[in-house]
Amino acid sequence: MHTLTEFPRQRLPELLRTMPKAELHVHIEGTLEPELIFALAQRNGVTLPYDSVQALRTAYAFTDLQSFLDIYYAGASVLLHEQDFHDMAMAYFHRAAADHIVHAELFFDPQTHTARGISIETVIHGLKRGCDTARDELGISSALILCFLRHLSEVDAFQTLEQALPHREHFIGIGLDSSERGNPPEKFARVFARCRELGLRIVAHAGEEGPASYIRDALDLLGVERIDHGVRCVEDPQLVERLVRERIPLTVCPLSNIKLRVFDTMADHNVMTLLEAGLCVTVNSDDPAYFGGYLNQNFLEMFGALPTLDARHAVELAKNSFDASFVSDDQKTRWHAALADTVAQLKQGPVS
Repeated sequence: MHTLTEFPRQRLPELLRTMPKAELHVHIEGTLEPELIFALAQRNGVTLPYDSVQALRTAYAFTDLQSFLDIYYAGASVLLHEQDFHDMAMAYFHRAAADHIVHAELFFDPQTHTARGISIETVIHGLKRGCDTARDELGISSALILCFLRHLSEVDAFQTLEQALPHREHFIGIGLDSSERGNPPEKFARVFARCRELGLRIVAHAGEEGPASYIRDALDLLGVERIDHGVRCVEDPQLVERLVRERIPLTVCPLSNIKLRVFDTMADHNVMTLLEAGLCVTVNSDDPAYFGGYLNQNFLEMFGALPTLDARHAVELAKNSFDASFVSDDQKTRWHAALADTVAQLKQGPVS
């Protein structure tokens, strides 16, 4: 891929759009578009505090993570039946296919639903059915990662884990999301120890609104294999060195970072600093219905705002997304080959 230095700049947007890629940080509840929220509300007889799709979209004006979470949980109120979770997943997968995503590892928040009286079986089976449909109809592989809500107690997390274990074959890992501030990783050290005993893959949000120390604690106290977000690692040079040395991936979400004021503008984003440090950075959409774009939009806006990013970085980010995924080495090798084919074709002419 050394010839990427000669890759035509005008072809870069097409490369970003058409290269195969994996998405490793997407909250399936955060893919609920206003149109689907209204459709599900009508189907399920749920009354919303908004009189139109546009009124709901207008409400997507956040000042911080908490103001986003408030409306995020309100949107989830329309999810009542297994078919709702299937339909939500499939709406995302159709967008993923359009973005040339070949693999997605979906976060889901069962506590958001069990607190409303929805069984965890309904949630998991609906999402798993969506994953199966996406595999059969769209050729997208996927996996589910169950996330604990960190603003709730560890006792609640333990209860959620026990409820989920009868359906263990349908999810591959455990994550930690929701409000970082005031909810350090150490709060969940015991439940994550139990998850590791069960052989579950371990990830956690850290270093977005929370400090760099939360990243270190997620590594040491939770045993995470991937850091979700992690952009504040640069505040601790020794931590950066460790992340590079241990090849701990960061699932960075550019549009989310701007929407939630982690950075003022995309031009201020530190992704180039992270890449130059040798970190295994991946690009993801987080909660795309709320944050202004799915995966390709994140790539296009980030590369548009940061002109030092070029085709070499695009390919590196795509490779990282495969390497950081929880799939077999053989599958990663196949995706690397598909990426090389796309680059070779693009250098000769347009890719369909």
